[in-house]
Amino acid sequence: MDFWATVSVLFRRWYVTLPAFVLTAAGALGVFSMAPKTFVSTSAMVLTLPVSGASVPSDPDFPNPRSNPLVSFDQGLSMTTSILIQALTTPELAAKVGAPIGGDTTLKVTSGGTNPELMPSTPFIIITVEAPSAELAHGIVTKVTDLAKQELRLRQAQVNAPPTTYVTATVVVPPTTPDEKKGSRMRTAVVMAALGFFTSLLAAFAAESFVRHRRARRTPGEPSPPGLGASNGAPLLTGRQG
Repeated sequence: MDFWATVSVLFRRWYVTLPAFVLTAAGALGVFSMAPKTFVSTSAMVLTLPVSGASVPSDPDFPNPRSNPLVSFDQGLSMTTSILIQALTTPELAAKVGAPIGGDTTLKVTSGGTNPELMPSTPFIIITVEAPSAELAHGIVTKVTDLAKQELRLRQAQVNAPPTTYVTATVVVPPTTPDEKKGSRMRTAVVMAALGFFTSLLAAFAAESFVRHRRARRTPGEPSPPGLGASNGAPLLTGRQG
């Protein structure tokens, strides 16, 4: 059956096609409105060295040259970033801030890359939270951002680093206003709309087949040839029997 024949069937059986499509569209709208909402909030930090560098001069009379922390990056900062990310992605910390593993709230701490298994090559820390409410997403991002600063200072104190050489975490993007993530809900609505179209198509052809079958049963068959019985084809006896 070609395209125009299909369109003809759809319009001819509109009393079946239209209700089926309306019901499915209403179902898609209901699924879209009832699907749980997800809000996303993000913050970003960068690790920087102090202006005097990462070492203490051996002679106080010859201090280290002062430099701009935003242009002084080395591989050590990437290693520190990796350590900090590992500390912020433990199940215990996730549960502590309100994003337990397996729950409806997810916490991601990365360096901006797509593969968390690779060692960060930049001193950036990106914190992303997806939660069922805007307040929860923003609150958890704020907590983790503060915990990152505390954890960084604690780690340096544990290795007895000179306080003047402490690496600091500078917030470059504060916790953003939560934005609703509509991708999953929209995909569900699109799938339901497609299902509605195919359901309408199936209903239209089912109705067309039913009507044709009933019409064929009501149409009388061809008459039997002259001289043959209607039931078994035996010759009819028209004369008198002796």
